[in-house]
Amino acid sequence: MSENEGRRDLRMPDDDEVFATVTNMLGANRVKVRCADGTERTARIPGRMQKRIWIREGDVVLVEPWDWQDEKADITWRYEKADADQLRREGHIQ
Repeated sequence: MSENEGRRDLRMPDDDEVFATVTNMLGANRVKVRCADGTERTARIPGRMQKRIWIREGDVVLVEPWDWQDEKADITWRYEKADADQLRREGHIQ
């Protein structure tokens, strides 16, 4: 079995994080995401991810909703396509 085949251990959401899919690029380091809890939020790409991790429409990400404003969130992680496919196969996301 090669290194790319089989199951990989992936980063799973912490208590305050949820899975989300990027639906629209808004500009100014902001994206529109549809979260696994059914809420559509405006998510911010933090400075540590800008120009290092490129986020596109359709990407699966982890977001941390804001405590004081539930319709907004911060992106904490982006999954590669193969990792997102594995999450779908295992039933974590749709």
